[in-house]
Amino acid sequence: MMPILRQLSVVTVLMLVATPLSLAFADDAEAQSRPQRLLLIGQGPDGSHKPTTHEYFAGVNLLARLLRGQPTLEVIVVNADGDWRDGPQLLARADAAVLFVSEGAKWLSADAARLTAFRDLAKRGGGLGALHWATGTKAAEPIAPYVQLFGACHGGPDRRFKEFEEITPQLVNAEHPILRGVRPVAVREEFYFALKMTSRDAAAPVTLSEKDSPITTLLRIPADATSGTVAWCWERPDSGRSFGFTGLHFHDNWKHESYRRFIAQAVLWTLKRDIPKTGLPVPVTDRDLSLPDAK
Repeated sequence: MMPILRQLSVVTVLMLVATPLSLAFADDAEAQSRPQRLLLIGQGPDGSHKPTTHEYFAGVNLLARLLRGQPTLEVIVVNADGDWRDGPQLLARADAAVLFVSEGAKWLSADAARLTAFRDLAKRGGGLGALHWATGTKAAEPIAPYVQLFGACHGGPDRRFKEFEEITPQLVNAEHPILRGVRPVAVREEFYFALKMTSRDAAAPVTLSEKDSPITTLLRIPADATSGTVAWCWERPDSGRSFGFTGLHFHDNWKHESYRRFIAQAVLWTLKRDIPKTGLPVPVTDRDLSLPDAK
């Protein structure tokens, strides 16, 4: 019996030594063969705003419908209300994440494990996106860690915003793939502007000047003596991609085809996917656009 026991013991040791390496190869193989995973992170309606505004969860569900049918793409809609304890685990298995939440820069830094998970996603070249209040914070402290990931932030006590009864954002860098098939459209909107942006200067990581920032402006509004950027994208130094859009205050603006196309294509761009030359089809029904209580 002794020789048999010794043989089993050797086999067990070899298996234990080989297991981590085998798992590493398995993880690599899975990453290459599985669909890309996109997290669309929303919350319930913002109670401090009027109904039909800051409708985050309705927005990410609609965005999920627009991306349905994309080949080899798994779209996962998650509700980030409360502590969102499973967030870091979800992010660890994601290829990109889009935020549509309240005071997103503050939310990002509110939990150390959450911030670390987003930083890890960025380090492995993951895509990042943010919509409306998910681009912002009332306090100044969360701005720096946020711009390091997303490129720009509507932040601090000096942040600027304005509600317009009608405004037509100007397309900038119109040849960018995100803007394919996107046309200028007049909207009723609340835009954030005068953004704090990631800087080219490591010693001063936040800047107010577009010329001192590596981000690419996509949409701009008229703004006196300050940056009117309201949408941007950024090819980060870690080889990942980020975008942000400060519009979508009103849920009703999803009715505009160019809005839908712009946002859906921005998401696909962060995933490093090809965008059709004439723009992505983004059909919706009236039911798709309606809010849950209105159904």
